[in-house]
Parts: sequence; C-alpha cells; structure tokens
Amino acid sequence: MPAIEAVKLEREFKGGIRAVDGVDLAIESGEVYGFLGPNGAGKTTTVRMLVTLLRPTGGSARVAGYDVASEPDAVRRRIGVALQEAALDPLMTGTELIELQAKLHGIAPDQVAKRGAELIERVGLVEARDRRVGTYSGGMRRRLDLAMALIHEPGVLFLDEPTTGLDPVSRMTLWEEVRRLKHEGTTVFLTTQYLEEADQLADRVGIISDGRLVAEGTPAVLKAQVGRPHLEIALGDGGDRERAVEVLAGFGEPRPPADGFELAVTVAEGATEIAGIVRALDDANLVVASLELVEPSLDDVFVEKTGRHLEGSGESGEPAEPS
Repeated sequence: MPAIEAVKLEREFKGGIRAVDGVDLAIESGEVYGFLGPNGAGKTTTVRMLVTLLRPTGGSARVAGYDVASEPDAVRRRIGVALQEAALDPLMTGTELIELQAKLHGIAPDQVAKRGAELIERVGLVEARDRRVGTYSGGMRRRLDLAMALIHEPGVLFLDEPTTGLDPVSRMTLWEEVRRLKHEGTTVFLTTQYLEEADQLADRVGIISDGRLVAEGTPAVLKAQVGRPHLEIALGDGGDRERAVEVLAGFGEPRPPADGFELAVTVAEGATEIAGIVRALDDANLVVASLELVEPSLDDVFVEKTGRHLEGSGESGEPAEPS
C-alpha cells in the first residue's frame, strides 16, 4: 500500500474556482517525493488536503493507510508537518517548545526530556536549546520546527519549502537531514521552489500546473524527455529583439529566457550550433553581448510543462540574516 495515495483528488472553492483538478498520486513508503508548481498552481491546496487541514470536495486521498476525510485524527497521529511559516512561541526556549510538543503527542513523561534532547542534538541546536526562540535566526527556527515534526517518529513527513530563504550552510544541513530520514525509511513529501533541491533529494518529482499533475517521474527520466540543450542569448545595446527572434527561428524552438538574457532557443546539436547562430546574428547586424549553453535540467522540464520558470529557480537562497 502506498504511503500517500490520491485518486482524482479535487478541491473547489466558492465561485467555482477549482484549485486542484483530479490529481492522482501513489508515493511509496520510504520515498522522497518532490512536488513542484508555479504560484497558484494548486500545490499548497494539495498539501493542505493531504495533511487534513482542508477537506477535499472530490476524489479521495489516503495517507499512512488512512482516509484524510473520514479518518483525519488517525492521519494526524502518523504524520509530521513542517510548514514554511512555523508558528513558534518566541518567548519559549527551544527545549521548552520541543518538550511541549512531545507531551502533546503523548510521549511517556519519563521519555519527554530524553526524546527532546535527542532531536535538539540531531538538528544542531544544542548550544541554543536554552535560548528564547525569538532570538533564533530563520535557519534555526526551521531546524527546530523540523525537530518538532519528528518528535513522535512519524512514518510520513511533509516539508513545505523547508529551505526557502536560508543561507547555503543551513540549506545543506537540512538536505542531509532529509537524506538521513530517507535512509531510516521515512516517506518525505517535499514541496520546494528550488529545482536543484528536487534534483538532489527526490526519488521522483511531480509537477502541478493549473490544478493538474502535468509531469511525474525521476529527475533523470524527466530531463531525458526534454533531451535538448538550449542557448541563452543577451544582445548588445540597441539590439533589435524582434529581428533576433526571426533569425533564431531558423535554428530551433524559442523558449522563455532566464534572468539576465533576452532570448533563448533550443539547439538540438548543442555546442556545434553556437558558431552558426552567432554568424547569423552578426549577418543581421545584431551583436551578441553574452551567451550561455545550458544542458537539459529540471528547469527545462518545468518550462516545457508549464510555460514558465519556477519562481525560485534562479535564486541563491541567501537570507538577509545568518542562519
């Protein structure tokens, strides 16, 4: 039996707005599943239904073997949830918060302190355990929230954009924790705005757009389906973009350019086509300021399936404060 299963899952809001429109999922036990989608695609609504925060208006879903609509309490006892905006009391210490979470989950009184200390150590917050959470950086709060989600040793863990806005070191720390959870057999449902994160961590990836699952598979298989590199081009000052589009149409299919570039075109033969493209642009009195050959990536898959780049695909993820 899949750890997470959805059959024609739907959620319609007032006014006939269907945020999720017939999503099918089958995520096996111990799998890390990356869930990607543009803003407004239905990603958050899907997650909220799977964690019992929102009731489906059509179809069905089972998590850890229990129906999310008819058996929500059983689902909640078996899942861990770390949402993007953690609701942590800033006046409590890390130790106080995690021990409170342990008590709420019914951990035996004589095990509360031990379990809390183990998880504080696991997420690297030993030195900050007696500090008020209001003094924690963003990365520290995310790690504490993860520890709290793991307090009852859930079989299924939902991570909602866990590394958004974190510095590279904090991001790597959370990546290692996800890998460790997978090794321990935990099923991880990971929503993320970072394609590299999905590529590094996910066994399979699902892409949702306009409420529908438009692609699903391993990162390697999805990238192979796209199968063609593309060339990103920036023109010199005063370059006629419309004329450049006409020139490039003779070489391949146009695609949305990445930040910092004005044009992008698929190049079936890769690097061997660059010289010909530059010559053609030069013959049209168009100067190339810079160009970059990009091999197929999850971003290519995302663009092909949704028609746009993922919002965070070009961001470094560095926060304004250290984490």
